Amino acid sequence: MGFNVSKIVALLVAMFPAIALAEAAPAPEGMGAIGQLVFFAGFILIFYFLMWRPQSKRAKEHRDLIGGLGKGDEVIVGGGIAGKIRDVKDDFVTIEIADNVEIKVQKAAVSAALPKGTLKDI
Repeated sequence: MGFNVSKIVALLVAMFPAIALAEAAPAPEGMGAIGQLVFFAGFILIFYFLMWRPQSKRAKEHRDLIGGLGKGDEVIVGGGIAGKIRDVKDDFVTIEIADNVEIKVQKAAVSAALPKGTLKDI
């Protein structure tokens, strides 16, 4: 069995039409301008409903909580300290956390208001 060049050449010539037909098809074009606008608008809507809206809702609830603080309210401070408000100033509240033990904290540190009588149960 010898090396037969004529058979190899005949095989290559037979493959050229198949190689020529197998050229890459033109790449599909990207999204048009309208498609990009729709995609961008969808992205903005998802971002709004998953991040901006819940964040602003929580901020509004916290603003309402801080604005409604009054003497005698039972609250929890950001560090987990529970107590009863004894005095309310512009930016600070005085909280009684035990008998004759009072601390002053910023209003923004108040994280939740408790129902009346909760501290007696704790």
